[in-house]
Amino acid sequence: MASDFPSSSTQRLVSLDALRGFDMCWILGLGGVFEALAKQLIPDTALAQLIDTQFEHVHWEGFHFEDLIFPLFLFIAGVSMPLALPRRVAREGKFGAMTHLAIRALIIFILGVIYSGGLNNGFENIRWLGVLQRIGIASAAAGMLSLVLQTRGLIIATITLLISYWLMLKFIPVPGYGAGDFTEGHNLTNYLDKIWLPGRKYNGDHDPEGILSTIPAIASALLGILAGRWIISPATMNRKTLMLIMAGLVLLGLGWAWSPFFPVVKKIWTSSFVLVAGGWSAILLGVFYCIIDGLNWRRWATPFVWVGANPIALYLASGLGFFKAISDRLVGHPDGAWDCLVPVASFAVMLLVARWMYQRGIFIRI
Repeated sequence: MASDFPSSSTQRLVSLDALRGFDMCWILGLGGVFEALAKQLIPDTALAQLIDTQFEHVHWEGFHFEDLIFPLFLFIAGVSMPLALPRRVAREGKFGAMTHLAIRALIIFILGVIYSGGLNNGFENIRWLGVLQRIGIASAAAGMLSLVLQTRGLIIATITLLISYWLMLKFIPVPGYGAGDFTEGHNLTNYLDKIWLPGRKYNGDHDPEGILSTIPAIASALLGILAGRWIISPATMNRKTLMLIMAGLVLLGLGWAWSPFFPVVKKIWTSSFVLVAGGWSAILLGVFYCIIDGLNWRRWATPFVWVGANPIALYLASGLGFFKAISDRLVGHPDGAWDCLVPVASFAVMLLVARWMYQRGIFIRI
């Protein structure tokens, strides 16, 4: 029977693929499965309410599990770069690697525009910035910085981005509201989207993936690059794991300590939000790395590896309704006690497609 993991001579960092798949599973409907089952099996309980709350984004200030999913993906994109970029630099040189990052960013940007509706509602209603667009821009910018800066320089760049963003929102006045107002619609990030971002915005006149908040998003990817450099260092597995978890705890502490002065807000990607999300991301990476690559306990993570091998393809297929269309054929639109089958079936279809692609060596990468 063929293994679900690559051979040791050519394998990628399996824990990273598994963590990417773990993250993508929540994007692709695992949260909906938990919510549906909780409402069916344990309705009107504190646990059901907790699950329902954690799988919804905070309206503005604060942090739920759902708010971790997107920055974790950016962090993971950063982690992968110290593993992949040196090989490309060896083949094509630094300029070739930078060109690849730029082209990749452009392709992901275009896919993001298409995913958000493209020209379906006319040119004036194109959503120019969104989730995929942010991934493309922020990961490319972070990757280019990693090609010209050593680790110390990357740390300085990360701190500079986070502090600069805070200073801009703290001291640059917004017409009608002044400076230092971080509430929705009153802050500099939302204001610049209102006057400079063309097309359709997700939240009316501003966008959670808007112009100015791309700056701290680059820092999210840089934190991942720093973690990736540590992962490939010659330190022992135990030391790598310990330092990742300790660094995560430090980032969490710094983020929440900063929050009274710069609130944790995903919708404008505040610097404190970057630190809190980065802290949880580092802890998860440390745990996955220890269990999967360190202790070699891998079988439980097999479905995550399937999904993590084709994240963008599965994301686009989900967004275009492919998995839901098939699940509707299978279970229809049941009411009452059986309505929990809808998200379960859709997620199961996604897993089967991910497994089929993985076992046939179909890896759609950009």
